[in-house]
Amino acid sequence: MVISEADPLLAQAAALAASVPDPEIPVITLGDLGIVRAVRREAGRIVVTITPTYTGCPATEVIAADVRQILVENGFADAQVRLTLSPPWTTDWISETGRERLRAYGIAPPGRAGMLPEAVMRFVPRKRSDGEVSDLTAARQRIPLRVAQKAPIACPNCGSIETEQLSEYGSTPCKAIHRCLACREPFDYFKPY
Repeated sequence: MVISEADPLLAQAAALAASVPDPEIPVITLGDLGIVRAVRREAGRIVVTITPTYTGCPATEVIAADVRQILVENGFADAQVRLTLSPPWTTDWISETGRERLRAYGIAPPGRAGMLPEAVMRFVPRKRSDGEVSDLTAARQRIPLRVAQKAPIACPNCGSIETEQLSEYGSTPCKAIHRCLACREPFDYFKPY
């Protein structure tokens, strides 16, 4: 989280915003999820910037309203909440405390998303209508690709790694449904991305 100045009011506003529970998983806070990206003062007003877990998240408006409400209730009457999609949220922003809270709640936390060193994309020159070959000075472009680790998914109930996926989509689009083959209990798995 970015706090632009060493200001006790900004620190207080940041702590308040970070303490808001996620509306879909109330045992985890926005701070645990890494959704609160920045708290700044602009023209004397507190501005909190949040990044939703994905662009179509149905809880985004509720999250923004909850952040604004807690700020207003604590004396920041003119506070503003802004949404940013860049950089996109990643499950890597979930804190270790958040991962433990998910596990204790019965949701398997995501593995760490990683970066491949580099992928090389090659572009093939094409002939233009006048017969000339198009100038592709950047015939090679290096593009980093995000990939999820292929680690076993441990059951949050018994800890066994002998689990299977039942459905790619769970109670929310960011989760999948799995079942433990040891204790036979189904559970949600927070997908890494």
